[in-house]
Amino acid sequence: MKYCSLVVLFLCGVRYCNAIHWLGLTVNGSSVGWNQTHHCKLLDGLVPDQLQLCRRNLEMMHSIVHAAKVTKTTCQKTFSDMRWNCSSIEDAPFFTPDLAKGTRESAVVFALAAAAVSHSIARSCASGDLPGCSCGPAPAEQPGPDFRWGGCGDNLRYGLQMGAAFVDAPMKNSRSGSQAAKLMNLHNNAVGRQVLIDSMETKCKCHGVSGSCSVKTCWKGLQDMHDIAAELKSKYLAATKVIHRHVGTRKQLVPKEMDVRPVRDTELVYLVSSPDYCTRNEKQGSYGTQDRQCNKTSNGSDSCNLMCCGRGYNAYTEKVAERCQCKYHWCCYVTCKKCERTVERYVCK
Repeated sequence: MKYCSLVVLFLCGVRYCNAIHWLGLTVNGSSVGWNQTHHCKLLDGLVPDQLQLCRRNLEMMHSIVHAAKVTKTTCQKTFSDMRWNCSSIEDAPFFTPDLAKGTRESAVVFALAAAAVSHSIARSCASGDLPGCSCGPAPAEQPGPDFRWGGCGDNLRYGLQMGAAFVDAPMKNSRSGSQAAKLMNLHNNAVGRQVLIDSMETKCKCHGVSGSCSVKTCWKGLQDMHDIAAELKSKYLAATKVIHRHVGTRKQLVPKEMDVRPVRDTELVYLVSSPDYCTRNEKQGSYGTQDRQCNKTSNGSDSCNLMCCGRGYNAYTEKVAERCQCKYHWCCYVTCKKCERTVERYVCK
């Protein structure tokens, strides 16, 4: 029975999830030099346009490997306080149904992955790691009286161009999968990139006598991915369920409950309702919350009541070692003692 379940999950991943199959680069991407074109074939599942982009831009694959890792770690950290904690992304390049059937979970993973690729490429341009690009263009707006434009800003324009070319390719070229799923994934990819665009901010470095900051050099830079993930989490919680139906002469995605309006460019959309993730169900891609740690004093999603789905929880104590009684010595080091304290933990039944 277990073998059959694994086969079902494997087929599910191959048929529906090759659009984010590249997240499997977390498994073997770092061990590849990415300096010969045949390296592009080491990851099964890339569509022809992705393979072509890889061959023509081998040096960029390091940024995409980094983006795959960031997508995984950032997603799991951002959703660690919820029943669905993005643990299913561990199976990349094979995916459980929660990421393969058009749920709101797949929506946020697609958006996060799209943002991460463009973010990684934009940062790599600014750091000089990519020969095909450099710093972002100087802002068009006039500098203020106390600062000047300078430094090396993240090249968002190049990051968006190359990132979209890579992550959107499976939906634009693959013949497998439904048209509704392709439209959903393309839409959510665009939402992720828009959140990235909106995260661009002015960053500055001070100059002056004794750090007086009489003059500042400023540039445009992207926020860190955990900030972008936090914004996408908000959109995940407010995601809109859609259906694929005719609007005029062509089929479009429209809100299922409010199909009098078009889908907004700023909202994540999904086609299939999610399980509650309370109990383990391999067919639905739910790992359940048994043995998950919860917060007894919280009223949020990490509370023992919500996380444990009303089943109750068990308490246990744990000894934690910490640095304490630290002293600064002139010049220039710090010494600390090691202290132990007992903390109480709670896990779901």
